[in-house]
Amino acid sequence: MISTANPIATQIGLHILEAGGTAVDAMIAVQAVLGLVEPQSSGLGGGSFAVYFDAATKKTTTFDAREKAPSTATEDRFSLLGLRLGFVESWQSGLSVGVPGTPKLLQTMLEAYGSLPMGELFAPAIDLAENGFPMSSRTHELVAMISGFLNQGSCENRVFLRDPTAFEYFYEVENCTIKPAGTILTNSQYATTLKAMADSGADAFYNGTIADEIAAAVQMDSAIPGDMTVEDLAAYEVVERSPVCIPYKDVTICGMGPPSSGGLAVGQIMGILDKVEEHITTDGPLNATNVHLFTQAGRLAFADRNQYIADPDFVMVPSEGMLNTDYLTERATLVNPTQDMGTAAPGSPPGSEGISSAADRTVANTGTTHVSIADQYGNSVSLTSSIESPFGNSVMVRGFFLNNELTDFSFAATDTEGTPIANRVEGNKRPRSSMSPTIVLNQQGIPKLLSGSPGGSRIIAYTAQSLWNVLHFGLGPQEAINVPHYMNNNGGTEIEDPTSNEQLMSYDANALVVKLESSFGHASVTISNSLTSGVAMIEMDNQSWIGGADPRRDGAVGPNEGTDCIISSAPSVKVAFVSLLGIVSPLLVTMLL
Repeated sequence: MISTANPIATQIGLHILEAGGTAVDAMIAVQAVLGLVEPQSSGLGGGSFAVYFDAATKKTTTFDAREKAPSTATEDRFSLLGLRLGFVESWQSGLSVGVPGTPKLLQTMLEAYGSLPMGELFAPAIDLAENGFPMSSRTHELVAMISGFLNQGSCENRVFLRDPTAFEYFYEVENCTIKPAGTILTNSQYATTLKAMADSGADAFYNGTIADEIAAAVQMDSAIPGDMTVEDLAAYEVVERSPVCIPYKDVTICGMGPPSSGGLAVGQIMGILDKVEEHITTDGPLNATNVHLFTQAGRLAFADRNQYIADPDFVMVPSEGMLNTDYLTERATLVNPTQDMGTAAPGSPPGSEGISSAADRTVANTGTTHVSIADQYGNSVSLTSSIESPFGNSVMVRGFFLNNELTDFSFAATDTEGTPIANRVEGNKRPRSSMSPTIVLNQQGIPKLLSGSPGGSRIIAYTAQSLWNVLHFGLGPQEAINVPHYMNNNGGTEIEDPTSNEQLMSYDANALVVKLESSFGHASVTISNSLTSGVAMIEMDNQSWIGGADPRRDGAVGPNEGTDCIISSAPSVKVAFVSLLGIVSPLLVTMLL
C-alpha cells in the first residue's frame, strides 16, 4: 500500500510494489516522479528524512539526508554590510542553498534495502520527462501566487524564476503569461540527469558536470551569490541515526531525531497528552476541551524544540531526556485543563545540564512532500522530502530546483544577551527541520501506522494530530486526515476553516473560537484557510491495511481503502520487473488526474 501527495506518483509506486518491488524500490521511483510532477515540493536539489522498518531484522532505523551548509559558511551568513537580510532576500539568493542530500539517500537506501536497478526505478520518471505530463492546478496556482508576490507582474525584473530556464519552463515568454494548468510539460534535462544517475549512481550528481553546474549556479546567482563549491558536493554523506521513540498506550511511536525537531516534538506532544488523558473528553477531536489540551501540549513541545534542537554533530541535544517519562509527567502538570498557559518556557530535561543556548523561533516554509509505503514483505518506509519554500530558491539546474533550506538556520547567532543559539549557521552544519516521518510499532514491534506530512513548522502538529486521531479517538486514516487542524506552536492558536475543502469534517469554527477565548482564555485564535497539510497514512492491522491521503493537496492512496494485503517472506533474490514505460503516457497521466 502506498500514499503520496500526487496521483501519478501513487500509481507508479503501486505498480513497482505489484511487480514485486520493495518499499524502498517504490520510494525511489516515487521520489523521482514527485521531483518532476510536484517540483514545488521536493526533488533532487533538496533533502530528506526517512524512517525505515526492516522486516528481516525487525529493526527500525532512520536516514538523515538533510542538506548541509557549505564548508565556508559563517554565523553572519544572512547579513550584508553589517545589516541582517530579510527572509525574502535570503530565500531568493545563492546564500540559501544547502548541499542536497536526496540523491545520496536514494542510492544509500537502494543498496541497503532495494531489489531493483536504479535505471528501472527511474524509468517512469524519465518517460514522463521526455514524453510529457500535465501541469497540476496546484503547481500553476503556486507559480501565480509567488510571481504575484515577488515579481509584481514584471517579467523583466524578476526575483522569482530569475534564471531563464526556470522562467521558460512555466511561462509563455512571448506574452509573459503563466502556462495554464493542464499544459503538457516536458523536461529533457531532468531525464538526462536521471539517466546519468542510473548509469553511475549518485556519484554522477555529486561529481562531474552536474556538480559543476550546481556550484556555478549558486556562485553566480543573479540576486546574491553563494559559496557552495564542488568540494562541498563531493564531500556530502547520508547519516544513519537511531530513531527517537516514545511509548504511548500499547504502541511505540518512532520518528526522526535531530537535526529534525519532528520526532522529539511529536513524541513530547503525544507523551504529554497521555499524561493528561483524564481530562480528554469522549466527544471527539473537535471538542473544545480536547482542542485546548492539544494546543497546550504543543506550547510545551515547541518551547523545548526552540531551546535545544539543532544538528547533533555540532551541539549537545538532550534527546533522551526530552522524552523521559518523569520529565513529561512534570511538564504535563503545567497544563491547566481550563486555562491557556500563555507562552511556555522551556523545561530542563535530563541531560540538559551544562547546555547553554538561546531559543530559536525560526519558522520553516512549506516546499515539502510526504510518502508512506508498506510492501508485501513487511517492510515500511515513511519519507518526508523537501526543498524548503515552494520551488526552493527558484533557480533550476539540470531540470530540478535548488533548495533554500539554509533559511531554516537562525538568522541571528546569539540572543540579545549574547547567548549562542544552537541552530546558528556553521560550516558543514545541517539546519534544524520540522519534518516528522513516523512509524508506530505495535506490541510485537511490527509497524501498525505510518504517517507524516509537509507543512513547515506546522508539520509537527499535523503529524501529532493524525496519530492522536487514530490512536486515541479510533478514527480510520482518511477520517483522521479529514479532521480540521488546530495547533499552537507557542504563539497564537490556529484552527482550520472547514469550508476551505469540501472533504473536511464539518464543524462550527466560529463557535470554537468563542469557546477557546471565553472559556479557556486563549488570547488569540485565528481561523485559517492555509493549513494545507499533505498527510499520507497507512494503518496496518493483521492482514487488513487501510490508507488515507490528504485532500488539501493532490493526495492519492493505492490500492483502494480496505484492500486485503498478503504478507510473504522477504525476497532473497532480485525480483522480476515489468517495464513501466508503456503505462505512463500523457493520455494515461491525464486520466489519472
